Amino acid sequence: MSLADEARLDNPVYAALSGAHERFAQICGQALRYPADVAPFFALPSEPSREDWRGAIEVVPPGTYAGIVHAGADVPETWKTLQEFEVVQMIGEHVNGVDAPEAIPLRTQDVPEMLELVRQTDPGPFLDRTIELGDYVGIRRDSQLVAMAGERLHFDGWREISAVCTAPTHRGHGLASRLVGALIAGIQDRSERAFLHVLITNTSAIRLYEELGFRVRRPLMISVMTPEPIPNQQT
Repeated sequence: MSLADEARLDNPVYAALSGAHERFAQICGQALRYPADVAPFFALPSEPSREDWRGAIEVVPPGTYAGIVHAGADVPETWKTLQEFEVVQMIGEHVNGVDAPEAIPLRTQDVPEMLELVRQTDPGPFLDRTIELGDYVGIRRDSQLVAMAGERLHFDGWREISAVCTAPTHRGHGLASRLVGALIAGIQDRSERAFLHVLITNTSAIRLYEELGFRVRRPLMISVMTPEPIPNQQT
């Protein structure tokens, strides 16, 4: 893997918003953010300066919050961490895309059903406009959406697989694996590679992805943060 790939994977939200997803970027200096109804992330350079953090206050104003993916950022005292999630980043090293005839493309009109499935299964953030970030596919049973998966972060040569979930009533039949295989097929057709993030505590999902040909690349942290209110200046 090239050093450029390593650097982008270490800071994937920044790589996406400064590259393939720049059309979504809300920008102040080097601080970048997705719109709040697209994805709940903001990003800074891998070694952010004080000026970068000041720019972040413009894209994540006091009273709001967003997540930043990092490998141990030095956070100023003016920012408060609300939640932290330790994840492992996995990359597709020996994956093989497999077409799944029952996997259907999901469109904007499917978003209400997708949001309901996410509510039932909690696979991670999926919002009203997340579907705009990439291809999403699903499987229906008796016209009901029972499984889905899609592409979220995208930068040069890489696409993240995300929102992989199956309704509790339809688990144990390999639906998620088939959808991931279908997404990988599309990613490989574009001469790109797949990566994903999994909570470090979700050992069953990590094992499943390892069986599909992914390997753990490194741990990362997702910190949900908000800036402290700026005190009124006395004149």
